[in-house]
Amino acid sequence: MAATQAGTLVLDDVSKVFPQRGGQGDVRAVDHVSLTIEPGEFVTLLGPSGCGKTTTLRLISGFEMPTSGRILLDGKDISNRPPNKRDMAMVFQSYALFPHMTVFNNVAYGLRVQHAPRGDIRQRVERALELMGLAGLGDRRPHELSGGQQQRVALARSLVVEPRVLLFDEPLSNLDAKLRVQMRSEIRNLQRRLNITSVYVTHDQVEAMALSDRIVVMNNGKIEQIGTPEEIYRHPVSRFVADFIGRANFLEATVQAANGKEATVSLLGQTVTVSTSAPLRAGDRAVAVLRPEVLTIEQNPALEQVVIEQAMYLGSTVEYVVRLGEQRLIVVDANPGLGRIFAENTTAGLSFHPETVHLLAENGA
Repeated sequence: MAATQAGTLVLDDVSKVFPQRGGQGDVRAVDHVSLTIEPGEFVTLLGPSGCGKTTTLRLISGFEMPTSGRILLDGKDISNRPPNKRDMAMVFQSYALFPHMTVFNNVAYGLRVQHAPRGDIRQRVERALELMGLAGLGDRRPHELSGGQQQRVALARSLVVEPRVLLFDEPLSNLDAKLRVQMRSEIRNLQRRLNITSVYVTHDQVEAMALSDRIVVMNNGKIEQIGTPEEIYRHPVSRFVADFIGRANFLEATVQAANGKEATVSLLGQTVTVSTSAPLRAGDRAVAVLRPEVLTIEQNPALEQVVIEQAMYLGSTVEYVVRLGEQRLIVVDANPGLGRIFAENTTAGLSFHPETVHLLAENGA
C-alpha cells in the first residue's frame, strides 16, 4: 500500500447546537472551536464525557452538520458534504464489521462502493491485510477472530480506500488492557509509516499521550488547551487540564514577584522561582501544580515534615498518601528498590525540584 498524502484539515469557528424538546433551551455541544491539523499529523481530542469531542469528530466526518462555522479540507469547504464525499474514513468503537461477510469482503467493501476495478480490489485488499498482519485470514468471518484481529480488520477497511483523513472514535475501548497497549503502538507506527492525517477521540489520558503529536483538551464544548503531550502535562493552562491529564497535587501560594513567564513563591518551606503561563503579579494568590512523581520523601529533619498516612507497594512504584497540615498529597516513588519504603503512621521530610512546578492563577478554572 502506497503512503497516503494527507491533507490539511481546518475547523474555523465551528459550533453545534442541539435544540431541546419542550422549549427547555438549546444545548451547545461544540462552542466556537477553531483548530488546524497539518498534513500527516496525529491529533487527539481528549476530555470527559459530554465535553464535545465525539460531536466534533462527527462534524469532521459529516455525520453531523455544523450550526455555524466552516470545516475545510485542503482549503475547500466541506461543511455540508455527506460523509461519502469527504475523502475520509472512520474506525469505529464497535468495529462495525459485517458479520455475514468474510474478512476479505469486509475490507473490500469501500472499494466496491467506489466501483474500483476487480483486479485492483484484490491487490489492494491483500496488501492491506498483509500490512495489518492478517495475511491468510481473508476467508474467515469476524466471529472467528480475536478482538485485536477484528480491530485490525476495521483499520484495514479504512486504510484500503486511501483516505486523506483517518478518523478514530475510541477504537480501543472494547479491548483488554494489554491488547490496548499493543494496538495503540501498532496504530501509531502505521500512521507514521503512511503519513496520514489522523483525528483520534478518547477519554483515556495515557492513550492520548502515547499516540499524539498534539492533544486538544476539551471541556463543555470548548477547547481548554492545545499542545504536545509534554506541554499539556508539564505546563497546563488551567486547573481543569492539570487535574484531567494525569494526577496532580495543588498547593496554594502567594506570589512574591513575577515577570510573565516565572514567579517567585514560598512553597513547602522554600522560596522558589517556578514557571507559569498565568498573568500573575506580586501579591496575587496562586495555585502550584506538583505532579506526584516530582515529590520526594526522605528522612531529613530540615525538610517540611509530613505524616505517611498510606503506603501502597505496586512493584515498580510505591504510592504514598501523606498529610501536610490539613492537606493530603499523593507522592509516587518510581524507584522503590533504591531505598527504604516508609511505613504508615510515621513522619518524613518532603522535597521537590522547583523546575518541575507549574503555577496557575488562583481562579484558574
